[in-house]
Amino acid sequence: MYDFSIPMALVDYIPVLFFGYASALLQRDLYPHMRKSCFALFAAGTINVFCAGFCKATWKLLYAAQICDFTALNSMFLPVQSIGFLLIGLGLLGMFFWRERTVLLAAPPVFKGTFVFIGMMVAGLGCMCGCLSVIAARMKKVPAIVLFVLAFVGSMGMGYMSSHDSTSALINWIEQGINTVSQGCLMAGVILLDKAGLREFSVLKKNN
Repeated sequence: MYDFSIPMALVDYIPVLFFGYASALLQRDLYPHMRKSCFALFAAGTINVFCAGFCKATWKLLYAAQICDFTALNSMFLPVQSIGFLLIGLGLLGMFFWRERTVLLAAPPVFKGTFVFIGMMVAGLGCMCGCLSVIAARMKKVPAIVLFVLAFVGSMGMGYMSSHDSTSALINWIEQGINTVSQGCLMAGVILLDKAGLREFSVLKKNN
């Protein structure tokens, strides 16, 4: 049995909306700077992560309202979000390193357990926050770098908290608080870059 309440479930939508807004800004601003293949990876990744978070928040709301325990919405969260962050990281890295070369993707391997998914999520988050920090540095927006670092640290804190009792209301409130702050930092950093003219800025050049 999970110790969820309706207010807790509703709060769980806040970081999801933060991430969704930040993703929409990034998709708009980075589109002119990315090859179509890289943008496709990036866009698919952000959609995956948003949908995973939205579905889990919905599962929590349905459970708290005693409507039903829609387990599929919960069980899909980790693999869908992990793959999403990996795609985001690949898309952003591709923006810097993939030029005219055709990238051939190997057949997908068979994954078992959660460790691989967690590794994918950490790698994707690291690439995402790292690439955004590089862009912020080139735009001379140090506060944005700090925000992206805090977003990454907060996400790692979420990973640590997920190893605790997921049925506890206290643990869930702590997780949601950390996630809200983390996604809020990400959104604030993206807004700073957007206001500074990210869409027109030449992100691939070190000196502008």
